[in-house]
Amino acid sequence: MEPPDTKTIKPPIGRRKGPWSQAELEKLKRKFGRTPDGVLARELNRSVESVRRMARRHFSGEPRCGPWNPDEILMLKEYWGAAEIEVISMILRRTPNDIALKVQEIRGDIARRVWTTEDLQALKRHYGTRTAADLVVILGRHAEEIESKAREFRLAKDKGFQRRHGNGKRVRMPRWTTADVEKLCKLYPETANLDIARALDRTLKSVVSKAHDLGLRKSPDRLKEMGRENVRIRYEKRDQSENGSSTADGRVDG
Repeated sequence: MEPPDTKTIKPPIGRRKGPWSQAELEKLKRKFGRTPDGVLARELNRSVESVRRMARRHFSGEPRCGPWNPDEILMLKEYWGAAEIEVISMILRRTPNDIALKVQEIRGDIARRVWTTEDLQALKRHYGTRTAADLVVILGRHAEEIESKAREFRLAKDKGFQRRHGNGKRVRMPRWTTADVEKLCKLYPETANLDIARALDRTLKSVVSKAHDLGLRKSPDRLKEMGRENVRIRYEKRDQSENGSSTADGRVDG
């Protein structure tokens, strides 16, 4: 047996070392604390320690104290439940005690109010990966109100979340029957995904995933309608920010 031609064999690609590119730094800034360190390290092709070391350097700065501004509170809610409090402390440059007091204050200021477009977007973004207690802080609402709205929008916990917070066994999702697939194929081109999920008694994510697997596409008319709805929501959000109120339903989902 002849030895392989060494000229055609590419050496394995090792982890990146040396200076970080601007693109890497932007990704680190965007995802650190929201993505597990090991996952982010693999995405950047760097060691976990390299990622953590660069994060400490990138987020360093003068400690903050005193009143919280609205942007800080939004950042706290984005990271809450995804990162350890020490990591949030490093990113926000606030002491762990300062963060704990702010979270306690948020929990004490929970009240029923109209759901805004921003609230619904936050619910859809975080529901699959956060506990009920975390969502109370993130959304500033009672747990039962959050669960009711999640059922309305056919949201569900991610499989990974269910494994971590369940008994460790594999989470099995309901199988798609032939009738379900036929109905999905019929409805998908012209119907909003949320309406399909309600018609099939499935989660929104399940509908989107199955449609992707089947290579289904929205019709040109539906795409135009979605574009108009997105424009309407953007204008509503602008008006709401100017008027200090919001009553959008955040439905645009395909």
